[in-house]
Amino acid sequence: MNRRFALLLAATFPLAACASSPAGLSVQQRTALASAIASPARTPANVARDRYRNPADTLAFFGVQPDDTVVEIWPGGGWYTEILAPYLASGGGTYVAAAPDWGRSGITKLRNSNAALFGAVRVADFPVFDGKPTEVPNGSADVVLTFRNVHNWRMGYRRPDKQDYSLEAFRQIHVMLKPGGVLGIVDHRLPESASAERERTSGYIKTSTVRRLAEQAGFRLEASSEINANPRDTADWPDGVWTLPPTLALKDKDRERYLAIGESDRMTLKFVKPR
Repeated sequence: MNRRFALLLAATFPLAACASSPAGLSVQQRTALASAIASPARTPANVARDRYRNPADTLAFFGVQPDDTVVEIWPGGGWYTEILAPYLASGGGTYVAAAPDWGRSGITKLRNSNAALFGAVRVADFPVFDGKPTEVPNGSADVVLTFRNVHNWRMGYRRPDKQDYSLEAFRQIHVMLKPGGVLGIVDHRLPESASAERERTSGYIKTSTVRRLAEQAGFRLEASSEINANPRDTADWPDGVWTLPPTLALKDKDRERYLAIGESDRMTLKFVKPR
């Protein structure tokens, strides 16, 4: 490893020792992850958000290895796809983007823009209802990841009746994971003292709620981390979490204030499907 890349690797993983459980990646795996994060193929706007999303520490905390089969639930525009797809390809792993038809445009755009990097990305429907079988084979995933999505399920996002389908989502995730497999969750954190009703409108969700849902579906909490914490976020903004960047729902109103606060305070939870 040359000196320049060694320095990059050290800078990319400054918080690994601060996580609540060991990162669990070898030096070679960390090098592959650092290489994927440093890739010039990443979208510049995505790179600018690394300081808020901490991809190196987050993926190391979840123990994502390059030969894993990883399912990312609702990858949106593909922020993590740009990192995970090449990282997994480097070790013979598999990346699956799981989302409804209306949530796949970002992945389609990535695949069309760079077939060499993203052509092998698999796509599956999630969640599935009305008795339909899941498109991710049962017991096939080593890791399932979802970033800032549990609050959407709790809010009944995209359902005309706004019915909460979070528990069903967790149950479907449980089925797709291998015994011993990991579920990694990052989401906007609502203070435990806040009214639970705010989970239905604010975009924030309590850590206790996420843990309850996961445990009801059969998961065990293995570790938590403050990797993605932001103590400046008080979670009581006029337009919910969307008041803060990157959305900035109030546009120019108090824009500098919200930019100074930064992106939301986020829980980072690692669950395991018992063997």
